[in-house]
Parts: sequence; structure tokens; C-alpha cells
Amino acid sequence: MTETARQFMAEFFTSFTREITADGSDPGPVVDRYYTPDIVQTADGIRIDRERLVAHIRPVRKNLADFAFEVHEALRDGERIAARFTIHATDRRGRRTATEVHLFGELAPDGRIRRTHQLSRTIKDPGAEGKSPRGKAASKEGDGL
Repeated sequence: MTETARQFMAEFFTSFTREITADGSDPGPVVDRYYTPDIVQTADGIRIDRERLVAHIRPVRKNLADFAFEVHEALRDGERIAARFTIHATDRRGRRTATEVHLFGELAPDGRIRRTHQLSRTIKDPGAEGKSPRGKAASKEGDGL
């Protein structure tokens, strides 16, 4: 059975986030398993290379208590990928946030992410009253290939 674009995105971000929050060790090796060494993410106009991505992970892993990725749509054409998803997060103080992300990216042949352009916005979290299982990957709409 072939993996759909939505499954790929949900599993990619869920497993990456699980691994980076698993312990306090150096996040560099985890980043290298999921991203190429020449990774460039442009997130809301801010350019992030590998070094900045690793630096960004340190406070995330310290503060993140629970998370789920809800992939609404995703398309993949060879090494190109596009997705719209929501990140649901709960910090260690119990505060919940939801962030909608629109991502356009390029994958390396081995499935690691090489480049992304992302636009994001904080949205009202409709599930704020309920608690999602840690690291849940969810998707409700049809898959795109």
C-alpha cells in the first residue's frame, strides 16, 4: 500500500515532534534524520537554516506537553509537497494553542525535507476543552496524491 501525501505529512511531523521532545539530548541528530543539512525554511518571512532550526527546537522541547497534527489537505508530486494542517499544542502550564499552517516544500529523494515556505496563523482551538493523546496524527478530509 502506498503512503498518501496526508499520511506522509502527519507521520513526518508527529514522529519528528515525538523524537525531539523525548529527552533533553542534542536535537541535531534528530533534525538530521528528518531534514537535509542544507535545509532552508521560510516561515512567515523568516529564513531558518539548520542551525536556527536546532535552536528553535530547544525551547519547544522544554515547554511542549502535548501535541497533535491535523492534516486537512496534502498533495505530493515527486519531490514537491504542499499541505494545509493545524498544529494543536498544550504547554507545560496547560495553555492550549492551535496554529494553522500552509506549507509548500521540496523533499530530498530519501524523504527528508530540503526546503519549505510556510505561512501560519494562530486560530481558536475548537478542542480546547478536550485533551488529545500525545503525538496524535489526525486527518478528517480526503487524501490528495
